[in-house]
Amino acid sequence: MADGALTPEQILDTAEDVLRRFGLQKTTVVDVARALGVSHGSIYRHFPSKTALREAVASRWLARVSEPLGEIAAETGPALPRLRRWLERLIRIKRGKVLDDPELFAVYHALADEADAVVQEHVGKLVDQISRMLSDGMVTGEVRFSDPRAMAWAVLRTTMVFHHPAHVGHWSLPEADVDRAFDDIFDLITRGLTPAEA
Repeated sequence: MADGALTPEQILDTAEDVLRRFGLQKTTVVDVARALGVSHGSIYRHFPSKTALREAVASRWLARVSEPLGEIAAETGPALPRLRRWLERLIRIKRGKVLDDPELFAVYHALADEADAVVQEHVGKLVDQISRMLSDGMVTGEVRFSDPRAMAWAVLRTTMVFHHPAHVGHWSLPEADVDRAFDDIFDLITRGLTPAEA
């Protein structure tokens, strides 16, 4: 490949392949360059350091999680059904990544541990999306709290066992058990967010 034709997306695609093959600890910028047939200097023209490349890979991976969720958050209609669909989609995405490609998921989990700023930005996007739905629910009277951001954090923390990589061991339980547990948690969330009946 000619160095001039190299794009950041090509580098990131190749970096993912190399990370999948060699793992996080054994992958170097030289490995990525070799797989692309370019010098490692060509990589550094797009990513100034190994850390920057790793952060870009982590950021892209996390965007694959947050972008489809953003579509649900941006919809119109009742807030709580949207929130449920949003959470179910988050769980499905994370569970799918673990079950479909556990080696790559382990690499991304390790990458995320190293890329704290990238992870914090990602979590901020998720909180913003939940907050948007709860704000919509406040406008319609569906949600009773006046601080949607605080409640968004509470919802995200309450459901962590279903989507945070630290709880990946629970994800191998039978899907029916996970679904039943989620139903119970979402029922609790709904009861906590909605106005009390007169």
